[in-house]
Amino acid sequence: MDLQESPHDPTSVRPVARATYIGATADELRRKTGADKIAAGVSQKALFRRRGSIALHEDRLVLGGWNDAGDLVLAGADIASARTRFTELYGRFIGGLLNAGKPLILETRTAVGEIYLLIDRKEFMETTDDRAWERRINAWLGDA
Repeated sequence: MDLQESPHDPTSVRPVARATYIGATADELRRKTGADKIAAGVSQKALFRRRGSIALHEDRLVLGGWNDAGDLVLAGADIASARTRFTELYGRFIGGLLNAGKPLILETRTAVGEIYLLIDRKEFMETTDDRAWERRINAWLGDA
């Protein structure tokens, strides 16, 4: 799904931005085996079992289809930081040599903890829209 943007309108139910994601928590990535990491060389979906749509609204960030119970809805106060970087849990070897493969990491103040996202990931190109989403979320957090 391509990124869709709409003008900022607090009365609108339409999201400001929307895209697709695959994701995992830091705890889930810690539990992955060497075999999982090798499989990720073929497809990142071996590491990132959560998938759905991400939507940024005026008052919330929604990760659609987060789990069997439904969506994960985060208010601005729930997010301590949003950044793109490689870590020991998801490094260049897995994510690709390009900076465009860095995951978007949301540090949350919820029981979910740290969330790793690959937004609109192009499997063959090893690119994501994570850096654009990092800027977008940080701008939203500054306004929240």
